[in-house]
Amino acid sequence: MIRDVVARLDPARPVLIAGPTASGKSALALAIAEAQGGVIVNADASQVYDCWRVITARPSTEEEARAPHALYGHLPYDAPYSVGHWTREVVPLLDGPRPIIVGGTGLYFSALVEGLAEIPATPDHIRDAADAMALADMITALDPETAARIDLANRARVQRAWEVLQATGRPLAHWQDATPPPILAADQFQGIVMDSPRDWLNARIARRFDAMLRGGALDEVRAMEDRFDHALPSCKAIGVAEARDVVAGRMTHDQAVDAATIATRQYAKRQRTWFRARFADWHWVPSVTLAEN
Repeated sequence: MIRDVVARLDPARPVLIAGPTASGKSALALAIAEAQGGVIVNADASQVYDCWRVITARPSTEEEARAPHALYGHLPYDAPYSVGHWTREVVPLLDGPRPIIVGGTGLYFSALVEGLAEIPATPDHIRDAADAMALADMITALDPETAARIDLANRARVQRAWEVLQATGRPLAHWQDATPPPILAADQFQGIVMDSPRDWLNARIARRFDAMLRGGALDEVRAMEDRFDHALPSCKAIGVAEARDVVAGRMTHDQAVDAATIATRQYAKRQRTWFRARFADWHWVPSVTLAEN
């Protein structure tokens, strides 16, 4: 099945592979790169940090040796990073060897194929105020149009909308409506979404976090303990809190697997909803079939 997917691709055009966590995106990207060449480019917000390889399921060193990779683990844990940063780093890569852009951060893909609003940076004092606010209070402060466009269960998205409103005096929806043209037009890329049945994906999620804890995730959180900061995006990666609880003796291995699996399932559900709403016209590839090859 992987061979069939690869055979249908034009080696001259960029490939964008989106999908929920644990759906097999990276395996497909590597198969494409090995068969047709190209650079595998990260589109996952947690995988840009150098402190987490195992716990964010970054490609292994062996996988990175099999094909060129870009934007993986290239930032320190405390570096500021946003969809705007990512977009500015990706644009030059579009002029090099054919990029195979893979990840689960929907906003990164949307910035490429739908355009990115040029919103001014948020001042530190506004961000500090947002960090201290309750999610419900930020939601109440949003304008109805913006609230209707974002996932209100996702604190990062709500906080971003609140910060934009406070910093600029204009709702996020207004900035989005003034978005410039996309970087990649519809005929300039090949879009793939991993179609992952819920029960199949949930089982993979549980197995993967169990393997992470046994395969180096605990060492990663130990190495970060003296620098850990709950406010940093890097420290909010799913599974980090549970791994820290195991190290501190607050959770058993099995309890951590259960807790992280629930959190990851919830995140995967939000990802599936996003991709169905935004990328319905992309090519949807069954994850189950690919995993059997």
